[in-house]
Amino acid sequence: MKLLIKNVKELVQVVNAGQLHLLSRDIQKNFIVSKGVSVSVDESGLICQIGNLKDILAEHPESEFERVIDGKDLCVIPGLVDAHTHPVWTGDRVHEFGMKMRGATYMEIHKAGGGIGSTVRATRSASEGELLDLFVDRLRVMGKHGTTLVECKSGYGLDTETEVKMLKVIEKAKRIQPVELSTTFCGAHSVPAGSTEQEAVTDVIDAQIPKIAQLQEQGTVKVDSIDVFCEKGVFGVESTKKILSAGKKHSWMINFHAEELSYLGGVEMGVELGSRAISHLEEVSSVGMDMMAQAGTVAVVLPTTALILQLKPPPVRTMLDKGVIVALGTDFNPNAYCVSMLTAMNLACVTFRMSLEEALVAATLNSAASLNRSHSHGSIEVGKVGDFVMFNVATWQHVIYNMMATDHISFVVKKGCVIRET
Repeated sequence: MKLLIKNVKELVQVVNAGQLHLLSRDIQKNFIVSKGVSVSVDESGLICQIGNLKDILAEHPESEFERVIDGKDLCVIPGLVDAHTHPVWTGDRVHEFGMKMRGATYMEIHKAGGGIGSTVRATRSASEGELLDLFVDRLRVMGKHGTTLVECKSGYGLDTETEVKMLKVIEKAKRIQPVELSTTFCGAHSVPAGSTEQEAVTDVIDAQIPKIAQLQEQGTVKVDSIDVFCEKGVFGVESTKKILSAGKKHSWMINFHAEELSYLGGVEMGVELGSRAISHLEEVSSVGMDMMAQAGTVAVVLPTTALILQLKPPPVRTMLDKGVIVALGTDFNPNAYCVSMLTAMNLACVTFRMSLEEALVAATLNSAASLNRSHSHGSIEVGKVGDFVMFNVATWQHVIYNMMATDHISFVVKKGCVIRET
């Protein structure tokens, strides 16, 4: 046996009946916090037992465990799941932060050759090794903050060679560090300089996707989802639909950007196409929210982005009240440099008016649902992956309330193995 956590002060299981997501209206009766229980993790890294310590030790004496942690002073939550990141890149854009503070908009910076275009130029020129070193270091910091599963997008190549390079970097990182990764191909993150929207669509569909699908068949890369930046001045609704449909033919889940800066009807199109998740949603329509609720499409909301770009927040409270599944992500990228889901949860409460329970569900079970992994991640239940974050705090609510909660992390555990200890 890998791990025994004894007599936990507060164990936030999130759910305990196999639910694959949790709606706001169901939280009061289904959000599970257990006190004084113990947890065991088996050799495969899966949760084996949750319950009375005496019962666990009757089956597996303490001497059988590789590691034993006394949980009497600890509040334990599931490993955090970051549902939206852009973590593979090089190039510094700190100067753009100052431009934004002086009033420049995202699209003004983009049109001036900054933004995504700036990072694309730097990433194209970087070696695979350079990108891997930077990426692994970012994952290390994310893990330090309690994140154990991360959605990772490509999208700073915008050509076949660099997009493949980025996907290979993600694949290599899976083998050399402990944080678990879900890979999203985002070759349609922007229209490359010197190209038209239609030329970019053609390149993604006729060049990038076939090459990546070939490499996936060979086992060189593994893509889980496809993403497009559906936005005015980038990829319109019809272009987005064509690209997402091409990826869907390869069984890639649809998980894309929509209605961030302007309303285009991308959400309505995405729901009709069978999207697993849609991100940003600052300008989502009431009809779009209703469609997402009915279809079970996950809304991935990103509080750091709205804050840094000084956008109006997405209507998260309305989404929750309408029965939309809401997940959280950091949107880590050169434009929104946040690695911490703890920060994202705090900001979600402050800027989106989410309750503490809603924020934690959105950062665990529902984020896992956005990646189609809530059957194995996002809650503390028997049979699920043994991912935990353990805090030395008075109650679990302090994890979100305390903006420096990272300082109170005692252990981060991935598949039953301690990856951070303080």
